[in-house]
Amino acid sequence: MQSYIDSNLTAGERVIHRGRINLWSLTPMIVAGALLIWVFGLGLVFWAAAAIRYYTTELAVTNKRVIAKFGFISRHTIEMSLAKVESIQVSQSILGRIFNFGTIIVSGAGNPQAPMPGISNPLRFRTRCMEAQEALRAGS
Repeated sequence: MQSYIDSNLTAGERVIHRGRINLWSLTPMIVAGALLIWVFGLGLVFWAAAAIRYYTTELAVTNKRVIAKFGFISRHTIEMSLAKVESIQVSQSILGRIFNFGTIIVSGAGNPQAPMPGISNPLRFRTRCMEAQEALRAGS
C-alpha cells in the first residue's frame, strides 16, 4: 500500500526528509493501557489508539512542501508550500528533551499555526525544512 505522501507528490516533487512519531511521546497511552487492561480490557483501547497514531501518522519535507497526515478512519492533513512558510517553531517538554521528541509548529502566510505533535528528532525536521526553503529560494 502506497503512503499518503508518496501518492500525493506533484510532478518534480521529491521527499527530502521523512519524520515519524516518537514512541516515547505515546508513553502515557501505553501506560494507561497497562494499568487499565484488567478493567474489562479497556487497556486494549488505549494500546490500539497508540498503535493507530504511530502507524498512521506521516510527516515529510519535500523540495516544495511540508506535509503531515494524521489519522486512519478520519484523516487530518497539513500541506504547506515551503514558499509560504514564515516560521517553524519547536516545542519540547523536559521529557521531550531527554527522549528527543517534541511538537513542530509551522506558521505560514495567511495560514493558522499547524502543530505536528510527538515528532521524533524535531530539531532535525526543522533543519531540513529550513534547508529546503533555502534551496527553493536559491533555485528561484
